[in-house]
Amino acid sequence: MEEFKLIVASNIIKLRTAQNMTQAELGEKISYSDKTISKWERAESIPDTFVLKQIADIFGVTVDFMITSHDSWEDIELEEQNKRTNISIHDIITVITVAGEFLAAFLVYVIYWILDLHKPWEIFVYSLPVVLTTWLVLNSIWREGKRNGIIVALLVLSIFAVVYVALLAYNPWQLFIVAAIAEIIVGLSFLAVKIKRM
Repeated sequence: MEEFKLIVASNIIKLRTAQNMTQAELGEKISYSDKTISKWERAESIPDTFVLKQIADIFGVTVDFMITSHDSWEDIELEEQNKRTNISIHDIITVITVAGEFLAAFLVYVIYWILDLHKPWEIFVYSLPVVLTTWLVLNSIWREGKRNGIIVALLVLSIFAVVYVALLAYNPWQLFIVAAIAEIIVGLSFLAVKIKRM
């Protein structure tokens, strides 16, 4: 079944790109979203027979052509697999940016430590929302929001951690209850969005 999905995916990619057509344009012609076209082209799912016939008609080929492997297109299949497995330049930039922010926090920590200022370890807690916000923005831009739910959940926790540390003298244990409720709301929100996209 996986091989069949890859064959259909590579045929859709080749036919669409040969016509200089975007995923959105193809989706518009068959009344599907570009996200669905993207899923087909990543071989995560395949269109049903009726839709496959529509796609074949758009490109002037037969359904049989759509479901048959074409040797000259195998390099496209390998390229798609490489895209899914290789670390991209965007991943490297994200890691460098996040590491740079942690390095800046560590530098401030060292300065606080040298000057013997009050509680320098708090710097790391205060830097977490900044780091997670950066990660969320870069992930939204370059990864189309995949895993944003996890990042947002961590961001919410980091904000509660900052408030907790700021109010540490008052022992604000009640914040843990509010944080748990907030995490449930974040989880349910992303679950609802995921269900809606299916």
